[in-house]
Amino acid sequence: MTLVMAFKWLFEEGEAVLMVSDTRATTPFGITFEAKKIHVVALDDERPLGVVSGAGDPVLVKWGFEVIDDILKKYAGEDGLVYFNDVRNAVREMEDVFMARFRRLRSEGLDPSFQLILGSLDLDGKASLYQFDSRGLAEPVHDDPGYAIIGSGMITGGVLLLRMFGQQRDIDLGLLTAFILDMVSEVDSSVGPFVGESYLMRLERVGEEKSIALGPLKDEALREYKEKIVKRRGLLQRVWRLCDIVGEEKVLKSLDKLEGEAQ
Repeated sequence: MTLVMAFKWLFEEGEAVLMVSDTRATTPFGITFEAKKIHVVALDDERPLGVVSGAGDPVLVKWGFEVIDDILKKYAGEDGLVYFNDVRNAVREMEDVFMARFRRLRSEGLDPSFQLILGSLDLDGKASLYQFDSRGLAEPVHDDPGYAIIGSGMITGGVLLLRMFGQQRDIDLGLLTAFILDMVSEVDSSVGPFVGESYLMRLERVGEEKSIALGPLKDEALREYKEKIVKRRGLLQRVWRLCDIVGEEKVLKSLDKLEGEAQ
């Protein structure tokens, strides 16, 4: 199985889409190997349209990538871009294709295991985030709750950690998702640790010119995240222990003082 998380992330330039996944895959015979699970939809290197990842039957997930790739490219305008309403219309067409095949599979006694997350961003800085289920239906999650999480890892800790830390403003979502993956991988053998499978789609401005940038996490950022994960895990353990030793009120006062100095 897997763990995939996608967020709408707010920047000064506008909204952005972050998608993160583990890379562990397991065959029906129990053989484990590494595999890329995030697929970039793009007309070329300079015109990205979206990013997609999935969980479930690998055959259906890969086919789902092909369907999304083909349909989303159809909605690209002459400028090679898709906008918020274009993505919404494209998703409706994707649903028709997915539901038709899943009906056929069920009529033959097969129960499809299928989940996908699709993220996109337009030049207006408006993010789209849709979560597809095993019926082939898509739920828009870009406004509420602003994130999506799928795979077996969501049950074994992903949702819990996300609820604890993910609702705060002005936090590094890249580091948070890397932390969640590493923690879940320690209790769920079907989820691999974070190895840098992280893509950020954001708006870039150079003077009056705007463009969409989409790329993976760089190696130096991965090393930095890994070091910070170890430190933050230790900090959380120390804060919990301090609460037992000196009490929550003293710890809160110290934290309030640090926050005041940081402002």
